[in-house]
Parts: sequence; structure tokens; C-alpha cells
Amino acid sequence: MKLKFKTTIIAGACMLTVPLSTGVFSADVFSGYTILKQETKEMQDDDFLNQGMEAVEKGRKLFASIGKNGKSCATCHGQGGKKLDPKVIATYPVLNSKTQHPVTLQQHVINEWTEKLGNAPLKYESSDALALEAFVRHLARGQVVNVQTGGEMAPFYERGKKLYETRAGQLDMACASCHGNYPGLKLRAQVLSQGQSNGFPLYRLANGRVVGLQTRMGQCYGQFRAEGYPFGSEEYTLLELYVNARGNGLKIETPAVRF
Repeated sequence: MKLKFKTTIIAGACMLTVPLSTGVFSADVFSGYTILKQETKEMQDDDFLNQGMEAVEKGRKLFASIGKNGKSCATCHGQGGKKLDPKVIATYPVLNSKTQHPVTLQQHVINEWTEKLGNAPLKYESSDALALEAFVRHLARGQVVNVQTGGEMAPFYERGKKLYETRAGQLDMACASCHGNYPGLKLRAQVLSQGQSNGFPLYRLANGRVVGLQTRMGQCYGQFRAEGYPFGSEEYTLLELYVNARGNGLKIETPAVRF
């Protein structure tokens, strides 16, 4: 269906173009893949064209590399991660049994890299940390996102939701200002997505590289002229928990390709 558009203003700062017919969108969750141009979809779907696969392959090599203690990730998790359960991968962030706080998939990988292999800690969102996360999450590609939101996770989920809805910066905007209130509308030349995270880590065409979810969050904070949080911080972990949970029911696409 071809959409016709009209223009409106959000927060006095951004020019949005509103689809007069929104039949391709609904209140239900939808992946950012839905609104990609056809050539971008083809790039994501073809592993030879998808430049995010370079990070996956780098992660595969790191997964098999021998650590300081003579072991590798494959020692416990099998060659190529064959012993890892895709359903479990799709539940991150999860509650850490020791700290009783949420831990992201990337942080879990960093912890294992250090504690189980004896290696020096990886910096959060570093190239190696992203590669390992991309490789592991790629193993769950096609698996349905299923992040816990109830029980002991409920208070952390609610704190993440509050952060998502809290306005900040000179433009007085929140994550929800665009991705919660206006998905499907056009911001300049781009159609706003719901900001779903089912494709992260992903290859971002605007940056020409693979980015993690917390890097993208930081970019968004910068766009509404607010100061973000340190990578791996409690705030970004809570935001990642909420954002991932918003995508419950979507299929993992890692590595996705986005603008």
C-alpha cells in the first residue's frame, strides 16, 4: 500500500510527516525491518551482503580463541556455541543470580571472558565485546524475544520504563517521544520505527559500522541534546531491559541492517 503524508510538528523541534493512511502500522509491535527500503531488506537478508556478518565472524573466532587459562568459550559451550540454548539467549537481560540485578547479554559475555577464561576485561561496546555479543545473539536468529518482566524482574522493568519515558536535554524529549508516540510517521526522510532492539548488535548504514544497543541509545540522547550514561551503567542496563521487553514476540534478526 502506498502512503500519502501530511506534515505536523512534535515538541516544537522536529518536522514529522504523518501518513494519512496508517494501514501498515498498528498498536502491535513491529520490527524496524518492516519499514526498510527494499534494497536494505535485501542487504540484511543476504549474509554475503550484510556487513554485520563481519562482526559475527569475528565473534566466532574470539569464541574459539584460547584464553589465558588455556580454555575457550567453546570448552564449555561447544564448538560454534552448539551447546548454547537459543531460547535462553532470547531472554536477555536476565536477573543475575549473584547480584540479583539485571545483566545484559554483552555484560554476561564480558564477565565470562574475564572470569572463566582469565582474560583482561573487555570494554563495554568495544569491537571485541560487540563481536562476541553479535556471534552469540546470531545463534538465536529467528528465535522469539522473551524477556522476563514480572516477578523479581518487575521493579527493574518499571525503572527502565520510567527512564524510557523521562524527558531530558535541551529539546525536552524522551525515548517515548518518538518511538512510543509516533512510530510510522516520517521524520525528515526517515520513517520512525518503534525503536525495537531485536536486531542488535546491528550494522548501521549512517555510521558505516556495527553498533550495540547502548551506543544507539547514546546517539539518541545526543540527538535531543542530552547527556547520556556510561556504557554498561545501571541506567542503560535498565533501559535495555525495558526496550528488549517491548519487543517480546518479535524474532531476533541479529545482525540487522538499519539506517
